[in-house]
Amino acid sequence: MKTSPIKNSLGSGNLLLGLRVLMLGAVFSAVPLLAADEQQTNVMKQLTEMPIEDLLNQDVTSVAKIPEQLSKSPAAISVLTQEDIQRSGARSIPEALRLVPGMDVAQVDSQQWAVSARGFNDVFANKLLVLQDGRSLYTPLFSGVFWDVQNPLLEDIDRIEVIRGPGASLWGANAVNGVISVITKSAADTQGFMALAGGGNYEQDFFAARYGGKISDDLYYRVDGQYFDRGNSILSSSGDDAHDAWRMGQGSFRMDWDTRKNGGDLVTLQGDFYEGRMDQVYDAFSFPPPSMMPTPDVERVGGGNILGRWSHEFQDENDMTLQMYYDRTDRNTVIFNEDLDVFDIDVQHHFVVDAGLRNEVVWGLGYRLSLDHLGNTQTVAFSDTDPQTELFSAFVQDEITLFPDRLRLTIGTKLEHNTYTGFEAQPDGRLLWTPAEHQTVWAAVSRAVRTPSEAEEFIRLNEVVAPGTLGPAQPVPVPVTIYGSQNMRSEDLIANQLGYRVAPLNTLSLDVAVFYNIYDHIRSETLGPSPTQPATTPFVPLTLQNGLHGENYGIELAPTWEALPGWRLQAAYSLLKTHMYGHDLATINADIGQSPQQQVSLRSSLDLPHDISFDCTLRYVDRLPALGISSYVALDVRLAWRPCKNWELALVGQNLGAAHHAEFAPTFIGTQRTEIPAGGYAKVTCHF
Repeated sequence: MKTSPIKNSLGSGNLLLGLRVLMLGAVFSAVPLLAADEQQTNVMKQLTEMPIEDLLNQDVTSVAKIPEQLSKSPAAISVLTQEDIQRSGARSIPEALRLVPGMDVAQVDSQQWAVSARGFNDVFANKLLVLQDGRSLYTPLFSGVFWDVQNPLLEDIDRIEVIRGPGASLWGANAVNGVISVITKSAADTQGFMALAGGGNYEQDFFAARYGGKISDDLYYRVDGQYFDRGNSILSSSGDDAHDAWRMGQGSFRMDWDTRKNGGDLVTLQGDFYEGRMDQVYDAFSFPPPSMMPTPDVERVGGGNILGRWSHEFQDENDMTLQMYYDRTDRNTVIFNEDLDVFDIDVQHHFVVDAGLRNEVVWGLGYRLSLDHLGNTQTVAFSDTDPQTELFSAFVQDEITLFPDRLRLTIGTKLEHNTYTGFEAQPDGRLLWTPAEHQTVWAAVSRAVRTPSEAEEFIRLNEVVAPGTLGPAQPVPVPVTIYGSQNMRSEDLIANQLGYRVAPLNTLSLDVAVFYNIYDHIRSETLGPSPTQPATTPFVPLTLQNGLHGENYGIELAPTWEALPGWRLQAAYSLLKTHMYGHDLATINADIGQSPQQQVSLRSSLDLPHDISFDCTLRYVDRLPALGISSYVALDVRLAWRPCKNWELALVGQNLGAAHHAEFAPTFIGTQRTEIPAGGYAKVTCHF
């Protein structure tokens, strides 16, 4: 039954109007309240009270694998703190990543996301490496991330470090256009009891609980669990519910044994397990006759992981870390099934050599084994249903201080041997110059590769393509079979970057990054049979190859201004231009037209009297011509009140400004085209 867009956006027109009036009233009342009683604005000693200098000097580990100040990091890096995440009102990691300048985050439907950096965005984006506490969230199935099952308790996250640009010299293949590192809090930092609950029209209901304790003065632990139920998005064609609701439960634990103060070690053991159900309508292939039939499904997902880490400090600036993990993923859908087991071991050693010039060296070795089992259907099938992928790796990086506190050179490389393309080298060179105390200039030249995935090697995908897809001579829909090829090569990137950070005032900072990327051997589709797979259908054959090359370039700006005590403004602007060359015009159009050329955002974080905080983020995203997606403007707002030390009440509005809007569309795997509704939810959190 068709529903009213306004009612679907927030439950009722009156509630939507009331929420907007409440939020706008807080905005207009903010400055007078601040002027009336500035001392009360400092009650909540949180994000807005942290000096901008402290924000720039916080430690990050994703660029060098060792702690260093963000302001002295030779990369385009941003950090989302726990306070950033909570005050944004985000209910998932992709939603939080919208706050990062230059990140392209688009919601496809209730459960699917397209997340990338510096172009090539897709539900199956394959040039972005994502980690959680050092555990890779990458799947060898398509060289990307299933975002629908990456749902740690957001209150457990300490920070999210985001590198825009290659990080392959340390992190390896697939760290091509960026690295996202989710770092959770230690068990010692999550002591006591925490509970939260909430719900609304789109985020229908959610709740979580966490308890942390200690067994001894050195041994801490925590356990937590959560459940959420997200409603349906809206069909673009009719405004009806899209049958894509999402329900998931997750539990986790962590133990930290820290005896370093007595000359001992730090040992961490942690794990997660989850189970979920996701409604979805897939375009499933049927024959005869060849057609794509909308097929409702209840997708079942589940899995878990366990990770152990040992760290030992031999002496000052000489330490070693050993990490091992096991990760299990299960996914059962009407168009394909997958059971994946991943085993990973990694060792890292860091030391300093002072021999005329200071050399800070970090090196390491790693091994990963992925055992996949794939179930075939008429829509998606694989010529090898039990692929095994092995990855051997070694890296070394040397940070050389040429002039103390002024000039630093970082050189390094990652050496890998993978199952599909053999040996790969990914070198990197970075120069950091500090001309003055609050200024940093950096430059980098890097090579990174994106290795082939199981799908690119073994897939047989049946589709019915629209008229004109195969060229102007195709007047009617045509059934095709896309074949993988075992002759696939690694995609290649040479990245050139330049950045500048400056804090001219204690209340003002600016971060600028420009880049010019050269890509080669980009995946394409070629008309004709596969050289490595026999034809299995009478349909038009398309074979995956590495037939494209091109370039992209752009700029990313991120100013921060503390307008008044307790009021911080953060803006972001990114410009991206992409040019691709080759004979596969359909893929060229997708590579160019599935990422916005321009994005703009403005974020306000405000502390009001009486322990009230108000945050809002206004964002503009340019159109996506390859998908027929128009540009849009959306507003996220959050109003929170702490009536006492241990309680917080929050009211959140998301995607306000319109009843609903489209952000992305399905690509390789057909699902329904949907639009994201405006939403609102209330949340209560308590700590003891």
